[in-house]
Amino acid sequence: MQFISFRYKDQIAAGLVLREGILHLAAAAKAAGESVDLSSMLAIIRGEAPALAACERLAAGAANSGPALLPVAQVQKLAPIPQPVRNVFCVGRNYVDHVKEGAAAMSTDLKLPVVPQFFTKATLTVIGPGADVRLDRKLTQKLDYEVELAVIIGRGGRDIAAAQAYEHVFGYSIANDVTARDLQRRHEQWFKGKSLDTTLPLGPCIVSSDEIGDPKALELTLTVNGQERQRARVQQMIFDIPTIIASLSAGLTLLPGDIIATGTPSGVGFAMTPPHYLHDGDEMLARIDRIGELRNRVVEV
Repeated sequence: MQFISFRYKDQIAAGLVLREGILHLAAAAKAAGESVDLSSMLAIIRGEAPALAACERLAAGAANSGPALLPVAQVQKLAPIPQPVRNVFCVGRNYVDHVKEGAAAMSTDLKLPVVPQFFTKATLTVIGPGADVRLDRKLTQKLDYEVELAVIIGRGGRDIAAAQAYEHVFGYSIANDVTARDLQRRHEQWFKGKSLDTTLPLGPCIVSSDEIGDPKALELTLTVNGQERQRARVQQMIFDIPTIIASLSAGLTLLPGDIIATGTPSGVGFAMTPPHYLHDGDEMLARIDRIGELRNRVVEV
């Protein structure tokens, strides 16, 4: 199933993307007499198996949903989780070629990470498909892009074993970890340069884990103004998804709805010769197989 969050008539709701249109899940549930809370994406994730089963029943009867089935053109797609309850977890330096290009650009010795390198992005970084990424020249001259596979946690837990990690995954989305490289270097850590408002485009949907199956074959790409900058497959990650979840959850409880951005491949702007940073009007298009496209424009403020 493909889940979205959307705005319709000044209200935010969760929906399913179907051939016939967008199924307004809360409205369809009310009409069908379903008792499960489907009012938001977080409610669905927290509802676990009963919520998913209700969504499947409603999808099967969508043709008879009447006003709960909306034309795509009438809804505004938002980030699948418009307001995360806490910071987004991120993995740095998780593709060998990206580590290599970073070392070359900064003239440092190549050293691959031996454990996942975690940082977070603040909640107000999250924006949806079509939303603008702010470029404030008073803060940064070196805004960069990073396409990533986002993992959405379903069943929470602590000390999750790698062998059981996929049992805790609700689904997958596309993230673009936009980064102010100069802030990142100036503060000598990643949080500030990664956490400016609007610097985490997310979407356009969450595809349920059962529909994706094994994510290793998924291909990620990113273009800027139609020029390809990044292309890789998930299987090229240094630390795979089970390892990431096991490492992150060691002594730290993951919650339903947590978002984990799993790292970006090579091709980022700062490592090009010469560097190619983002400018006013640039259009970024991030794609991942079987999930879709995430398009966002840079707007100088």
